[in-house]
Amino acid sequence: MTDTIQQYKDFLITGFVKSVQPVVVAGAEGCIIHDATAKDYLDCFAGISVVNAGHCNPKIIAAAKAQMDKLVHCASYIYHSPATGELAEKLASIMPSPRLRKSFFANSGAEAVEGAMKAVRLYTGKHEIISLQASFHGRTWGTLSITGNQGRKKRGGPYAPGVAFTNAPYVYRSPWPDDPHRCVDFWAQSLEDVIRFATAGDVAAFIAEPVMGEGGIIVPPADYFREIKKVLDRHGILFICDEVQSGFGRTGKMFAIEHYGIEPDILVTAKGIANGFPLAAFTTRDEIAASFKPGDHLSTFGGNPVSCAAALANIEYMLEERLPEQALEKGEYLINRLDQLKREQPMIGDVRGLGLMVGIELVHDEKKTPATAEAEAVRDLCRAAGVLVGVGGVYGNVVRVQPPLVITKEQLDQAVAAIASALEQARVKSEATTAR
Repeated sequence: MTDTIQQYKDFLITGFVKSVQPVVVAGAEGCIIHDATAKDYLDCFAGISVVNAGHCNPKIIAAAKAQMDKLVHCASYIYHSPATGELAEKLASIMPSPRLRKSFFANSGAEAVEGAMKAVRLYTGKHEIISLQASFHGRTWGTLSITGNQGRKKRGGPYAPGVAFTNAPYVYRSPWPDDPHRCVDFWAQSLEDVIRFATAGDVAAFIAEPVMGEGGIIVPPADYFREIKKVLDRHGILFICDEVQSGFGRTGKMFAIEHYGIEPDILVTAKGIANGFPLAAFTTRDEIAASFKPGDHLSTFGGNPVSCAAALANIEYMLEERLPEQALEKGEYLINRLDQLKREQPMIGDVRGLGLMVGIELVHDEKKTPATAEAEAVRDLCRAAGVLVGVGGVYGNVVRVQPPLVITKEQLDQAVAAIASALEQARVKSEATTAR
């Protein structure tokens, strides 16, 4: 263990994180991570919402191993790979709209988002993009250009021109936290204003996460996307739905946009698509896909046969085991438990989520002053108690609970108990520090 930690210090670039967690992962299965010191952790972060079907899922591992015995790489856009073709067909069959039929495979969510941005520009002949404040779409230059979070963009600019930002659907920090319908009316009008005053009238697409992950598990009201889509349609603007973090059963539907009942023009996936194997995609309509001409785009490793075989097995497992339905039921159970905790713990300002994509926003007072240090303390205290959670949000004050969807209710109870204890310890320490 000491050797690995020292190797990280000596040979890896890690300055972009505050600290690498002192956990050396020797192995994992299901929801349990085994540390090199033989300590076990309940993983309630799932590798940042990746291993939705559980660590080292036997069905998925077997499919990847079988593919490795036959073929590892063949440049899937130069030649035909059966696993790649089968996955493209399978993806089309589970999309929220039958018109979303054609996929481009990449290696990461950022790469897939970049491809989607290129597709809308080629199709529309327009060049501007509208994104949301508090959004996150990747760490490449192009995806940071459409990311609405200063904390992710520092020291990387200037960024791409032709990008405008509109209000995030952040009910808790809106002027009307108890009136989501009024919020939606305001946000729809704000989008109209952004189109009119902050663009050159050359907007190709609007991009949004149906549940905003890095922004702090921000869940839009039920009618938000319906009203936003009306505005987009009036102006002939396409909708790119970024499901990199919210897709593949995470929110209680195969894709989070299904909760909102509208059809995106492009849907972007990654993270949970292959349960830990590197893969991403954007999926779109035939006519948008047809905008690409020879030389316009490519990916050497995109559509890798091993990752595609793993993704196929992952989707089959999700459907067989009804993981989205499980996530919905378990998520409701978790949120109910956390709502009970909120009544006992004044530092919890808001509990929100869909399925097993849940955020606990910590604040100091009625003014909603972000309790950033306390959120980090909760994460560290949970880790010491054998439970791994995440921290995020634009203020860094949201404890993120995004476990593998195979987690049991008993394991969720264990997680809630650890969070409750950590919150109380963090609160006592914070009050003692303030009193000095």
